[in-house]
Amino acid sequence: MNQSNTAEKLDQVKPKVVPFFDEDTNTFSYVVRDPYSSSCAIIDSVLDFDLASGSVDHRGAQAIIRYIEEKKLEVEWIIETHVHADHLSAAPYLKDFVGGKIAIGEYVTTVQHTFGEIFNAGDDFKRDGSQFDHLFKDGEKYRIGNLEAYAIHTPGHTPACMTHVIGNAAFVGDTLFMPDAGTARADFPGGDAATLYQSIQKILSLPARTKIFMCHDYGAEGRELEYKTTVKEELESNIHVNEKIAQADFVAMREARDKTLDVPHLILPSLQVNMRAGYLPPPENNGRIFLKIPLDALR
Repeated sequence: MNQSNTAEKLDQVKPKVVPFFDEDTNTFSYVVRDPYSSSCAIIDSVLDFDLASGSVDHRGAQAIIRYIEEKKLEVEWIIETHVHADHLSAAPYLKDFVGGKIAIGEYVTTVQHTFGEIFNAGDDFKRDGSQFDHLFKDGEKYRIGNLEAYAIHTPGHTPACMTHVIGNAAFVGDTLFMPDAGTARADFPGGDAATLYQSIQKILSLPARTKIFMCHDYGAEGRELEYKTTVKEELESNIHVNEKIAQADFVAMREARDKTLDVPHLILPSLQVNMRAGYLPPPENNGRIFLKIPLDALR
């Protein structure tokens, strides 16, 4: 596939994008609608989870469900841009209520092998991605109703990261942040700063006016939260990876910065749920579901 030609073609199509914000994890989820039909996709949903009590809730997912039902939309896809380390996915809950295929990049298998071992998930945990309904390949084209879309493999933050280009919009997961916030970390197992830089170049080669939708924002320097920017703005002013920054400089910055960052406080529950497509581990012999805390696994 010629990414440049495809991107130029899709640049003329404007999907309707509705954000949903989870304050506890600073996560933006999206409903992406075909402007010419009732078809839509859900991207990067959040399951409410309280670590202290171990309780789950569905407030965020229910807000998405209400919107879909009010607008009489048909969900075709429930997309994960990657195996998130900072929030749990609500994909199975959403599927039960509004349908859709749960999908992620094909290299989720790499993540499953890595963290299947870390969590000692056992032989019952399949490491072939079969928990998901669909595994996207690099460059794969798909549709949301009449809306054309395609997936780009953009690893570096994690091996399974994908950017989804839907019309004139790109959903980048954690790969890029707002220009004043920079880029994702690359120090998780399977991450790599040089690979991240190369992946970002794929995104920044999209048409300059392509809208880039964030998975997270933290209000750098106290500004109000924002969830979208453009390729042009990232190229001109991203503090970590603008058009003037070479790969070697980026890698040196990213590796030094990552050494100063704390581990996300929901990383352990998030990864063992999200590597299962958002499904919780099976109940144990007392009927309860348990999430594991492997000691010193991510030091």
